[in-house]
Amino acid sequence: MMATWSADQRNTLLALARQALVAAVRRGPPPAAVGPAVFDQRAGAFVTLRSAGDLRGCIGQVEARRLADLVVHCAGAAALEDPRFSPVVDVELSQIHIELSVLGSLTPLADPSGLEPGRHGLVISSAGRQGLLLPQVATEWGWTRDELLRQTCLKAGLPPAAWRQGAQLFTFEAEIFGEPES
Repeated sequence: MMATWSADQRNTLLALARQALVAAVRRGPPPAAVGPAVFDQRAGAFVTLRSAGDLRGCIGQVEARRLADLVVHCAGAAALEDPRFSPVVDVELSQIHIELSVLGSLTPLADPSGLEPGRHGLVISSAGRQGLLLPQVATEWGWTRDELLRQTCLKAGLPPAAWRQGAQLFTFEAEIFGEPES
């Protein structure tokens, strides 16, 4: 069961992610991840950065950790370490929009017909490779169930039909929230 975050909790986590993003880009010390009880909850999380609506970085972890520590780490890593993008620079900070995805637990998926694009995120694991797509990705791209399965295989570096050939599948839900659009 997913936790439901209050507006104050969401804003507090987003403010922490913003502080961590700015600190990482400016090469300063990360913010102290101390504060309200929401910081101490354990969950997996992803920090997604967008600029003008386009993906600019996304880093996260499925394994449950102390949420505040994970948000601080992932915000900095999304800005500086996503291998798909050059590091975020200071002049971009005002254009960056932060979105947090706080993950529920992984659930093994024996029957892919139970996969609901837009509701479920997907993890595929096979041959020492793993790929993950967040729930919102299928919605953003208008993917069907089969396309979500194929795309998650490709993200893992597997053949597109690996999900039919003994790969392990896991679903998860996420509470997704972001900074207000300017």
